[in-house]
Amino acid sequence: MTRKETHIREVARLLTSFLSSGNAGDLLAYLVAESRLPGPRANLELAEAFAETVREFAVADADDHRVLWDLCVELACVSPEDAPTGDPHEFLGFCGVRGIGAIGSVSPACVEEALKHLAEASDDPRWRIREAVAMGLQNLLSRQRDTTVPELEDWVEGGSWLAMRAAVAGIAEPDLLAEPELAETAFRLHRKTLIRVYTAKERQSEAFRALRKALGYTLSLVIVALPGIGFEYLRQLATLDDKDIRWIVRENLKKNRLEKQYPETVQHIRAQMA
Repeated sequence: MTRKETHIREVARLLTSFLSSGNAGDLLAYLVAESRLPGPRANLELAEAFAETVREFAVADADDHRVLWDLCVELACVSPEDAPTGDPHEFLGFCGVRGIGAIGSVSPACVEEALKHLAEASDDPRWRIREAVAMGLQNLLSRQRDTTVPELEDWVEGGSWLAMRAAVAGIAEPDLLAEPELAETAFRLHRKTLIRVYTAKERQSEAFRALRKALGYTLSLVIVALPGIGFEYLRQLATLDDKDIRWIVRENLKKNRLEKQYPETVQHIRAQMA
């Protein structure tokens, strides 16, 4: 049995106990104890097991659905003051955000509510919570894209730097980009985001730097999915006299997914920037 399968079995047992007793204490204690925090890497297998199991339980029983939804929302609201970065209790917020995305993905009635919660969490000062938002968006894009894509368009056109970061990080996922329609959507969202970066006056904030860092790898994922228009766009970006845009281009050109598959094209764009 894999580690994730062990976690799924234990989470299922603890969720069953919670649903019958109304007391989530044992479940929360397990998540905190197995969080691997403080440490460099939280227990992503456990978070995935939690999200998957919550989703399956929610699908199986309509009464459990709302109880589980409320549990995930409550966990997602654990504040940075109560659970700062690296604290084991931060993992409760991480799992809550993941659960919101998972339940929203199988519940059309919850999608808009899920997106509102994810939008709020996208501005969280804790980077792990922001990563959970991107993963939650991937769940929603895989099953509820008709509602999710227009929302992400709004985030990119008028949202904060961190909301934009969530949108590009969420959609730049290889399984999603394998679908032509979502690849084109991802390309469009990246173009709109980079226009906002290029025209930005305020660039000193931590939020702007977080967006720039994400664009330093997400764009290459989109280019691999759409190499024709992707590389043409990268060439256009490479001509711009803008230090942040040039940094983003250079970072993406370093990625193996471009260097190994398209060495000549990468070399040509590098020469163009020299």
